[in-house]
Amino acid sequence: MRQRATESIVVNAPPQDVFSVVIDVERYVEWVNEVKSIEVIERDAVGRPLEVEFRAAAFGRSTTYALRYDYGRAPDELNWYQAAGDITADLRGQYRFEPIDGATNVVYDLEVDLAVPIPAFVKARAAHRIQSEALRDLKSRVESLR
Repeated sequence: MRQRATESIVVNAPPQDVFSVVIDVERYVEWVNEVKSIEVIERDAVGRPLEVEFRAAAFGRSTTYALRYDYGRAPDELNWYQAAGDITADLRGQYRFEPIDGATNVVYDLEVDLAVPIPAFVKARAAHRIQSEALRDLKSRVESLR
């Protein structure tokens, strides 16, 4: 069963600054606790990551997955979908960067379908935790660079 969730947070920085931190995936290991390693598999013509393999902590174990990024609406939006994964059957997400008075409202949409059966309430809790931590970590990282 697919789990969908949306959360948002206000970051005290302009949208371009937030977008720049989000696409600097190689540095995630410095500020995203669950991410253990990252390998950029493919880049686009301007050097942005197109496909990235992550090894991360999830559900009390280590997981490996690859995400494919879509810059079609950049820098207002960044979309991604899973290219490969070991415990997720499907993983899709989107960041929207909405300007508000010199700051940015970051909206994070996440859709997860696990390859292993887990009760819906556990999936919902996990999706909420992933989003909340990701947004707090992003806010902290962006604002610390100012």
